[in-house]
Order: sequence, then structure tokens, then C-alpha cells
Amino acid sequence: MDLSVAPDITMLGQDDPHDRALTLRPPTVGQLATRVADLAGRPAEWWRLVDFDASGPVHVELAGLVWLTTWPPGHGGTVHGQVSTLIAGELAEVTIAACGVTERPLRANRVRVHGGPHTALTNPGPAYAVSLHAGTTPPSGRSAA
Repeated sequence: MDLSVAPDITMLGQDDPHDRALTLRPPTVGQLATRVADLAGRPAEWWRLVDFDASGPVHVELAGLVWLTTWPPGHGGTVHGQVSTLIAGELAEVTIAACGVTERPLRANRVRVHGGPHTALTNPGPAYAVSLHAGTTPPSGRSAA
């Protein structure tokens, strides 16, 4: 097969032939959502890191811009990630806009893409909630060992 007519295909996986510095781009929202969905399907890799602390949410940084958050009942906080999925318990996304406040429950096993700077998550339920998040700026917390 002659690939000389398609130089882009022949260059895939190679360093830049012109010795230009390659720029790493942040992952897209779709790539982040895929990471969260994949990790949600493998709880054996992270479930041991769930930490129940009644004083507030606990963020545990996992691999690849993904983190785990445990939410005590009645607690909430700013959305740091671009995408989230609920693993256990109840969480609601609260968005404040010029037209008012909107509250939408997160559904288990569905990845939610968050938009807007005035978005928060809150646990309205009587039990702890566990969620996975991904974004380009993880919240401060502990790293998985």
C-alpha cells in the first residue's frame, strides 16, 4: 500500500519531523467523561480510598485528573471538575444564574457535564454520598498512595 499520498497517516506516532516542540493540550470534556465512566466501572481500584469524615467532603486524587469525593449528609461545595458521576448516595447540582437557582439531582451511573462558574454540589440525603470527578484543576486533597 502506497501511503505517500497521505503524509499525515505516515506521521502518526512519530516525533515532529521539523523538531518543533510539541504542545500538550488539556483533555477534552469527552475524554474526561470517558475517564470517569471507565474508572466508575472498576471500583476495586479505588473503593478502599473512600474516607467518611463528618466534618466535610473528602477529596482523594486518583490518576489522570480524576478524583474521588465523599460527601457527608448536608454538606456541599463548589464543583471543581468538569464532569462527575454519582457512585452511591444522593447529590444535587445547584446552579445560580441571573434567572434564578436550579437544582438537579445527579443520577447514579450517568456522567454529568457541569457548566458555568456558579455551580455547586450538595448532599441532600441522610447518608454519605460518593462521587468521581474529572477536570483540569483538581481540588486540594490527598493523593492516592
